[in-house]
Amino acid sequence: MERFVIPHDHFIRKEDRRKLNKHGSVIVWFTGLPSSGKSTLANEVEKVLIQRHIRTYILDGDNIRVGLCNDLGFSAEDREENIRRIGEVSKLFVDAGVLVLSAFVSPYRKDRDRIREIVEDAEFIEVFVDCPVEECENRDVKGLYKKAREGIIKGFTGIDDPYEEPLNAEITVKTKDRTIEDSTAELVAYLEDKGLIPKG
Repeated sequence: MERFVIPHDHFIRKEDRRKLNKHGSVIVWFTGLPSSGKSTLANEVEKVLIQRHIRTYILDGDNIRVGLCNDLGFSAEDREENIRRIGEVSKLFVDAGVLVLSAFVSPYRKDRDRIREIVEDAEFIEVFVDCPVEECENRDVKGLYKKAREGIIKGFTGIDDPYEEPLNAEITVKTKDRTIEDSTAELVAYLEDKGLIPKG
């Protein structure tokens, strides 16, 4: 059956919402190995932004996999579709004038690049949360790496499924060597320097 989608020409624009909020709206995309510190960093950044009255929202596996993507598994195809959906939702947040913090392993470059392509220039900030796999295993309170090593979990990123590091991330944060406070400050300063949020 043919489907005809004709977008409605809304009167209120993204720029109007940004003006109302008094700050920019972008996708801050945290990518890295499991247990590298993506969600931890996103949460700390959000705490600082909320204190400054910046409208934010965090997207991560906890609020995506239980609802929007609860029909998807962890095959390469399902992971691609998972990230595609997250990208489209993130784009809606940008249009709403919100600074969205999206924290996902997102192991494949092509999937991350596809999200960059669906938004305007400078609306996608890739944050590579860089942490050696050995350190990630040490931090893994859920024991997922151990299960992957034992073959109980198949297709686990960093063990028997590849992780493709960003080639030109806007920011690289080495979470093994830096404190969470320093990493948070660096990212907030980047947002200030780009004029996305007022200087604190």
